[in-house]
Amino acid sequence: MDREHRLKRLRFRAWHRGTKEADLLIGGFFDTYAAGWDDEAIARFEALIEEEDVEIMAWAIGTVTPPAHYEGPMMQALQALDYIPVAR
Repeated sequence: MDREHRLKRLRFRAWHRGTKEADLLIGGFFDTYAAGWDDEAIARFEALIEEEDVEIMAWAIGTVTPPAHYEGPMMQALQALDYIPVAR
């Protein structure tokens, strides 16, 4: 599958998680960072979104330590939470 197709598929999956909160967190993260991902980062995100939303959200907000295999720049960016649109 080519890069464009993978990213379109991932964008859909990132924005259709089942709850608005997960959509905003995971979809917002995808929209902010995906354009700069290489194939390795895309594969890492593909693995990450196979996890339960409640786990991903807990790792992002810091209430649960993420598994060691997710540690790194992507998890640090996810934990920054600066990509979530906030209505004012």
